[in-house]
Amino acid sequence: MALAWRTFSRYDAPIYTDEGCESFINFISSQTLHKAFLLGRYRMFVAKDDDEIVGIGSFREQNHISLLFVDDKYHGCGIGRALIMCMEDYLFRRRVLPLDNEDDKILDVLYERADENYISVFAAPNAEDFYKKMGFYRLADEDTSDGITYIPMIKREKEGE
Repeated sequence: MALAWRTFSRYDAPIYTDEGCESFINFISSQTLHKAFLLGRYRMFVAKDDDEIVGIGSFREQNHISLLFVDDKYHGCGIGRALIMCMEDYLFRRRVLPLDNEDDKILDVLYERADENYISVFAAPNAEDFYKKMGFYRLADEDTSDGITYIPMIKREKEGE
């Protein structure tokens, strides 16, 4: 979550109100989110350069991108694109990811992925162009909740994939 906060602080915080920044830090540091990750209700995808985490992406509700952040030193290197492609592969093709232990295997069964044919995201206004390049399109106009401004977007699985 440190990577998410650093990236948010640099790129998103300047366009949000104090309420929005406080909402975001409360979200990423909450015990509820931590427990959701431990229980397998959120799936986390990580990009690494050697041992350093340089990008993260996560789903909530099986197919909604909750977090997608890339370390600013790695912007423009294709990390965000690779994370989205990995997440699509996981969701659309039902690829089984390597699991570290028996508890993870049990959790994977308990929180089985939904049979959805789309990925949704509430994109930050400054991330809309990135998501458009990845094949997402707007579902509605920009909105604000708890000080966080977002654009509801969706990408549907292509037929035959």
